[in-house]
Amino acid sequence: METNNNEATKHATKISEELLALAAHLRRDLSVIQDPKAMALFETSAEVILGINKAFTDYMEKKETAWK
Repeated sequence: METNNNEATKHATKISEELLALAAHLRRDLSVIQDPKAMALFETSAEVILGINKAFTDYMEKKETAWK
């Protein structure tokens, strides 16, 4: 069972890295977008993605009761 947890943690780590990269990409694009509605969309999307990333981080760090 520990092997499965290690494998899941490896995958979660990779997904977390990709989520962080996507959030950073969205925020970088804010500097070239002029439309206020699109800017709000990109910033909101980055915030939501960072929230999802927090769930992955909590899982990997066993911070929440559900992940223990």
